[in-house]
Amino acid sequence: MSAPSKVILYGLTQDGRIFRPSDWAERLCGAVASYDKNRRITFHPCVSLTSINGIKCVVETSLEQDDEMLLEFLIEFATEN
Repeated sequence: MSAPSKVILYGLTQDGRIFRPSDWAERLCGAVASYDKNRRITFHPCVSLTSINGIKCVVETSLEQDDEMLLEFLIEFATEN
């Protein structure tokens, strides 16, 4: 069994500009979240927010095995932006 892969969506465009809008990472994580029975947001266990060198990032782990469609959605978002 291989180690889980990790994809980091680093909040810079290919030409070095910061992703816009400024809350892109929160919106993206919210878009793949769900709500529990008490209507509290539950973030996807394989998608998390972080900051690397002061730049917002979304980190994905293990989606290739768990949810290939969600991984494709995240990669398409990064490619388009």
